[in-house]
This record gives sequence, C-alpha cells and structure tokens, in this order.
Amino acid sequence: MPLPLPMPLDRAWLLVHLPHQGSMCLLDAVTDWDAQHIRCIASSHRRADNPLRAHDRLGAACGIEYAAQAMAAHGALLVPADDAPRAGYLASVRSVELQVARLDDIAADLEVEAERLSGDGNTILYGFRVSAAGRELLSGRAAVILDADKLR
Repeated sequence: MPLPLPMPLDRAWLLVHLPHQGSMCLLDAVTDWDAQHIRCIASSHRRADNPLRAHDRLGAACGIEYAAQAMAAHGALLVPADDAPRAGYLASVRSVELQVARLDDIAADLEVEAERLSGDGNTILYGFRVSAAGRELLSGRAAVILDADKLR
C-alpha cells in the first residue's frame, strides 16, 4: 500500500488523479481512506451548472456517478506513486436503493462512501452509500472492470 497522505486530499489532488475534469469532477475532497474504504465529500450537487442536471434538477440516481468517482479516487490511492492508475469502467450497478427523488435540494454536503467488497486484478465489487447530515440518500453495489480489453 502506498505511503499515507495527509487528509483531506483536496480538489486539486482529485483533478490530478481522476479522469474527470472541470465541472465533471463532482467531488470536493477525500476525507478518509484505507485499503478497503474511501470517504469523500461533495457540494457540487447544489450548483446550477452541475453537468448532470437535467430539466433544472439533479435526480438521485446521479449519486451513482458521485460514488463511481469515489471508487476511481480509491483506485488512484491504491497504486504506487510512480505508477499510473488503470482505467476503470463501471460495468453494472445492483441493489440500488434511492431514498430521495433528487439531490439538488439537499442543503448539506454529500458524504460519499465506497467499500471494496471483493475483487481480483481486473474486476472489483464495491458497495456504496451517499448520505447528507447523517441521512442516507442512496446506496447500492457496483462492479468495476479495469483494463476491459483483457476480458476478450
């Protein structure tokens, strides 16, 4: 495991380590992580220029993208400093439970958590949870595939 980094890791760190750039980088910071878990915060759900907004609202299912970005940050944290993170693809989501209809009317920052449940060198199963002020907004599981061409 790479050397510990001082917490929190800010948006500048995320922009260097995630493929998501500009307003598409939805997270503000990584607040905690270890080999199995990551916890991030986000405030972009309240922004009128959030790129996931449609029809002047941000549906709760968009929280899956917040979770996917947390998973990508987790992957970046797990690689040695001199290695480039591997490209990951969200292959499927399962058991998604939406507790709210939308995210843009949530006043508190989002708390985005992902837990690595299992995996090998190319496929990872994460559990995820998005909450605000202690209230769960959505949760589920996601399968991530690294190096998709290796599956052929």
